[in-house]
Order: sequence, then structure tokens, then C-alpha cells
Amino acid sequence: MKRFTLASFNVKNLIGPDEEYYRFERYTPEEYAWKEDWLADQLMSLNADIVGFQEIFEEPALARVIAESDARGIASNDTSLPDRSQRYHRKAIFRKLAYEPYTDATLAFAPNVSDGEPGERRPGLAILSRYGFTEPPEVVQQLDEPLRVDFREVFGPEAGHFELTRVSRPIMKARIPVGDQVVTIFNCHLKSKLGEFDRPQGALFAPEQDLLNYDPAGRALGAMRAGLRRMGEAWLLRRLILDELEQDRPVLVLGDFNDSDHSVSTEIISGEVPFRNYAWMRRHDATTPYERYTEQEATRIKEDVERVRLHSAEKLFVRKALRDMVYTASFGGIYESIDMILMSRHFHPDFAGRIGEMEYFSVLNDHLTDGSFPEAPYNKLASDHGQIMAHFRLGDTAPG
Repeated sequence: MKRFTLASFNVKNLIGPDEEYYRFERYTPEEYAWKEDWLADQLMSLNADIVGFQEIFEEPALARVIAESDARGIASNDTSLPDRSQRYHRKAIFRKLAYEPYTDATLAFAPNVSDGEPGERRPGLAILSRYGFTEPPEVVQQLDEPLRVDFREVFGPEAGHFELTRVSRPIMKARIPVGDQVVTIFNCHLKSKLGEFDRPQGALFAPEQDLLNYDPAGRALGAMRAGLRRMGEAWLLRRLILDELEQDRPVLVLGDFNDSDHSVSTEIISGEVPFRNYAWMRRHDATTPYERYTEQEATRIKEDVERVRLHSAEKLFVRKALRDMVYTASFGGIYESIDMILMSRHFHPDFAGRIGEMEYFSVLNDHLTDGSFPEAPYNKLASDHGQIMAHFRLGDTAPG
């Protein structure tokens, strides 16, 4: 039996001091020290075996956070853990208190191919693994073949198309050895809901950004662009996931989805929820009103849908723990989960062929505010996301 933990951590714009990442945005040395201090504390609290990071501008800045987390964790071990001379040193509580340094862990960083000059920077992703990788992680961002989605009139001629040649941030795919298994991990950061506006060449800003000349139709169009991009990115991620599931490989997907679990983009990634029974449905090739799928065909359809479906770690935890208060983001007084961990049925407790299951799910979100609290000016240096972690057990999962 092997236990491991998997976490998702949007760090919110991690870059060194005095470096302009977005226009006029930079950290003073004092602000950067505060941010690094806070991130190291969060990482030490997580103490996760595998961590997917989002919004990383520079690998050295993340490496410094990891090193600081290790220094604090080692100091905590020296203070909190009894040495071997104590008869009680093997008790489970001390295993839970122990911090495992990332000294021998492997860090893989995926820079953003759209990263630009100071003021026009774009963040990438990273995966930290205590188990290393079976092969170098793959990164997808610039598409070899554009994603083209054609629209048609209802049963009629072509009515335009949508085309995507590059995703806003890289998608990382890593195969990680855990115990006797190899698990495929996807780390993603999909396009946000912030409007995407068309800035004229040579202009400092798009007309829709001028709030003194408010353009509601233009801003709505910007929101539509962002939504189309996010859904396109979701489908590209889904296709990569299906490549793994078709080979019956265990899959875990984590990251900042920038949308709720009931959104269209998230449902694209996770797959359809099957009907309880397809035998009541009229056949797709029916030639009379009475032709429906047989019971055998209904069972086959349901299995085909289920075997490529992903499941929310948060929702499984809510079902298991009878709790319903998990959130990873706060904006305008709305608290919701936009950071997620999804799992293939290899980890689902109801699947007889599972290789393991999730034992617990935790979230660090006490720092989140919507800007209305006195500490908000300082919290802007922390992450504006909660950190989530799933606790898994592999093996020893026979039903009953």
C-alpha cells in the first residue's frame, strides 16, 4: 500500500523583485520578501508529494520558495519530532507532523511561449515531484495544427468558424512513478473570464478598456472571446486526457480552471455524465418511432461514457465527509471553486477495477478575501487562490 498527496497551487504572479511583469506592476524588495515568506509557509503546510504550480514567471524565484520551505520544515522537524531515543517516536501523530524536504525532488518548469519584454510578461507552469518523472514532461502551447471549429446553420450551409493556434498558457503533461504505478498528471491554467479586447496597433490600450467611454457591447464581446478561448483550451486538454485514458493509464488533472465545476469548459474536460439508462432513447439511426436502444446497447453506451469520464476530488470528498463548504477563490462577495483536481475512475471508490482511492481532501483558504477587509492591501501579495490537496492511497482497495 502506498500513500501520496497531490496539490494545486496558483501562486499569483511569482517573479523576482524590481521586475515589471505586467504594465506598471512589480514587487519592491520588501514586498517580494513578504510574498516569498508567505508562499514558503503555504508550501510547508501542504508538504505535498506532487505540486502543480500556476503563474510562475521565473523558475529561480520558485526554486527560492522551495528552498525556504525546506529550511523552515527542517527546523520544524528539529523542534517538533522526538528522536529515536524516545519510545513514542514511531507514533502516527509524529509522521503527520514530519516535513519531508524537497532536496531530492525534481522540478519541471514550462515557460510561456508568449512571454515578452518587461511589462508584457506572461506566466508559465511548473510541477514539483518527490518521485521524479519517468520521462521529461511534455508541454503543449503552440499548436502544430490550428484548432478549427466550424459553425453551420441548422442543417444548412457553413456559418463561420473559430480558430485557435496557441493556448494562453502552457499545458503540462507528466508521467510520475508512484509506488508500483505510473500516474499521468496534467497541470493547466485556462484563460480567465477577464475580457479579451482587440488593441489597435500602436495603441497603449483597447478602446473597451477606457471606462470613461464605457462600451457595454464591446466589453461583452471581450468576455465572449475569453469564453471561446477557455473552451477551446479545455477541448485541447480533453483530447490529451483521452489519449491517456484510451491506453488505460491512470490520470489526474489539476490546476486553475478559471471556471466552476458545472461550467461548460469544465464539463468539456471531465466528460459527459451518463444517463442511468439509454434503453428509453430512440436510436440514432431509427427509421420508425419505436426503435430504441436495446438493454445490451444501453450497457455498452454507459460503459463507453464512464471509462473516459473524470471525477472531482472536491465533490467526492463532500460526498464522503458530508461537508459542502470548499472554495478556492473570492471575488465580489462570491466564493467558489475554480481550482480543481480531477481523477479518472482508476481512483473512484465505486469502480471495481480501481487501483486506489482518495482518502481526504484539504484546502488552505483562510487567507482569501474579496478586497473588503483591512488586511487586503497585504493579502494582494499572497495568492488570490486557495491551495487544494488530495490524499490518495494506492493498493489494498478491494471492494467490500
